[in-house]
Amino acid sequence: MKKTVIVLFTLILVAAGIGLPLWLAIEESARQAFKAESTHALGYARDVVLRVDETGRQVQVAVRRLEAQAAPPCSPASIDLMRDIDLASTYIQAVGYVEGSRMLCSSIAGPERILELGPPSYTSSGGALVRSDVRFPFAPQHSYVVLQFGRYAAILHGRLLIDTAKGEADVSLAAISVDYSAPLSARGYVDPTWVARLGNAREAVFSEDGHIVAVVRSTGFQAAGIAAVPLRYLEARSHDFAMRLVPAGLLAGIVLSLAILFLARHQMALPAAVKAALRRKEFFLEYQPVVDLRTGKWMGVEALVRWRRPTGEIVMPDMFIPIAEQHELIVQLTEQVLTGVCHDAGSYLQSHPDFHVGINVSPADFHTPNFMHKLQLKLEAMQARPGNLILEVTERGLLDPVVARETTGSLRRHGFAVAIDDFGTGYSSLSYLESLELDYLKIDRSFIEAIGTGAPTSQVVGHIIGMAKDLGLCMIAEGVESQAQAEFLRKRGVQYAQGWLFGRSMAFSDIVRRIEEMEQEAGAVQVAG
Repeated sequence: MKKTVIVLFTLILVAAGIGLPLWLAIEESARQAFKAESTHALGYARDVVLRVDETGRQVQVAVRRLEAQAAPPCSPASIDLMRDIDLASTYIQAVGYVEGSRMLCSSIAGPERILELGPPSYTSSGGALVRSDVRFPFAPQHSYVVLQFGRYAAILHGRLLIDTAKGEADVSLAAISVDYSAPLSARGYVDPTWVARLGNAREAVFSEDGHIVAVVRSTGFQAAGIAAVPLRYLEARSHDFAMRLVPAGLLAGIVLSLAILFLARHQMALPAAVKAALRRKEFFLEYQPVVDLRTGKWMGVEALVRWRRPTGEIVMPDMFIPIAEQHELIVQLTEQVLTGVCHDAGSYLQSHPDFHVGINVSPADFHTPNFMHKLQLKLEAMQARPGNLILEVTERGLLDPVVARETTGSLRRHGFAVAIDDFGTGYSSLSYLESLELDYLKIDRSFIEAIGTGAPTSQVVGHIIGMAKDLGLCMIAEGVESQAQAEFLRKRGVQYAQGWLFGRSMAFSDIVRRIEEMEQEAGAVQVAG
């Protein structure tokens, strides 16, 4: 059943592994296309604004020159100045003197011909009278914009404001007044209300009415440039991006799927590998010293199981312990650990009755009917006492209260010591722990690492120490790596510790050799004293 679930889950992951990169590639193609077309439209809108700003600047300069002259408005000198302004300007078609709705004289017609302008379309916030669709008898096919400041006005060819995007005739363009949402000049479909999408922003890009629309505000005048690119441009651009990105996404999906299949195959093969390792006796033990913080003496060790593959690779327990637990192999592994301890430490424990070995056991071991009998057989083989063994079970392994009470009580009655391992990482309450028969509480390394760091968890170790004292338990701190941590724990009454500060895991023969060296060193100091 588990294998079927794994296979089904793997197929789902493979499908997702192929589909997700493809979907991301398509989404990225659309995003890149929108970005590209937004830049495309903004370029046109910015160009329109540049033309509007330059036109406005030229009109203001022209009006100032005309207002500053001393000659009468329609005198020969004034007409000459008008023509000089006209010839020097790139966007102004003509300038002239206006009274009411009539241009009485101009650079284009002199004083001889009066040009009818008609009423203003609106007055801008800057005080300009704007006529947006003026036609003259001599050029009825053309529409002009007339900007009037005071007594003088400039005639502008509206098309010059939007004379861009010539190669893309279906791109809509407009120069528009921000005050009145009224176009000064427009080509194609432009909705004047688009200018409201600017809000207080300088630029805005959005999709609406089948177009990618860009609106850019002029910094010098109450005007804006608008460009609207048809959505088919976006679709074509998206297709171009997709032609490049989708194959890459498909390749990434295939690679990801192959990786998932490899990992799934490896994961499904691990239980068989663990089973084979148990059969071939590939597991071995290393031992980490447990130190009395008050004297520095090595009082015991914790047995740590390792796996040496036929290739020589050493596999750490984080990899294979969960597999052994999930596939009901952990009881066999515990039995091999006990056998290894018996082989490695049996004679030493026989001659050192105060030395102890910590062995990790699982909830599955507690449920094994003959677990106690196996322990007693191993003790007899070692000629050791129950007190030489400390059986360590994780806090999560004690979640079944009935089994936990029965097992810890039975172990204690037979003389074995019981330790709760990795304390603080589970959910045990003080009242629950009080109901169990325990000897040791092991403080998890994650709390030891936080000592002196100011991290929120740095305060937890003090509460754990207080709880252990309330329960009357001895404490073993795991993962001690600095003298400062060791001193902190010793001052707060923690009796024992293990970690790299005192020694890494090693063969039991090295443990014995190191203990003998420390005893010799201590003896030499006493003699010298």
